[in-house]
Amino acid sequence: MIKAGQLRQGAVITYNGTLHEVLEAQHHKPGKGGAFIRAKFKNLSTGSIISETLRPDDTFDQAFIEQKQMQYLYKDNLGYCFMDETTYEQVHISGEKIGEKTDYLKENMSITAKICSGEILTIDPPIHVVLKVVETDPGFKGDTVSGATKPATLETGKVVKVPLFVEKDQLIKVDTRTGEYIERA
Repeated sequence: MIKAGQLRQGAVITYNGTLHEVLEAQHHKPGKGGAFIRAKFKNLSTGSIISETLRPDDTFDQAFIEQKQMQYLYKDNLGYCFMDETTYEQVHISGEKIGEKTDYLKENMSITAKICSGEILTIDPPIHVVLKVVETDPGFKGDTVSGATKPATLETGKVVKVPLFVEKDQLIKVDTRTGEYIERA
């Protein structure tokens, strides 16, 4: 059992009889009235996202999640193909189940799969990935405004905001938790 006040991003709980991943949980203490938790849950079987307001003492069953290292191989009409790095067994996972994390997948990349009762629930790519910029506006000499950014399209199709000095065909490091540019690689 876990209380709503202890919910953290990435935890998997049983909510309304189905498995949900906690996307965010924010504790609020207004000046008047009792504290409450605003939480977003992703239903792991349907992929739908719900927002709930909870009391800090509401309880949930926490699911036992096994984590396994897998390697991303390729994408085809069945979905995204991953290989278990210990047994070499290949598994296909639908894009709906993975969600926005597909924006960070490169062939032969190692990921962590979250598994419950033998079923892959979701995947976690590495915290930082290095991706190639395939399209961006050119930076101009004299564009030295501090903190200025421009959009850049990466090799996976993801669009991120980058500083003006980043150019096409450069490799950049991106944080997969926030989707933000970190540095040139």
